[in-house]
Amino acid sequence: MDIEERKRKAHDLDVTVWVGKSGLEAVVDELDDQLSNEDLVKVKFLRAARAGDSTDEKATDLAERVNAELVDVRGHTAVLYR
Repeated sequence: MDIEERKRKAHDLDVTVWVGKSGLEAVVDELDDQLSNEDLVKVKFLRAARAGDSTDEKATDLAERVNAELVDVRGHTAVLYR
């Protein structure tokens, strides 16, 4: 599956991981578990989680922590693949 196919597939996904004021550390294990069971996971970065950083920066950091590929970022939502 190429990147464009993943983006199309991700369009209909529901957000299943929310990053809030507790930061990335609070969701790493949950995201890792979800990526073990699902091809794509949609992550929403709430305002409290962004703390001055861009969603792209946060999403890239999170993808590296769970050894995943960042498929797409739109607004404050990212899609990760592994």
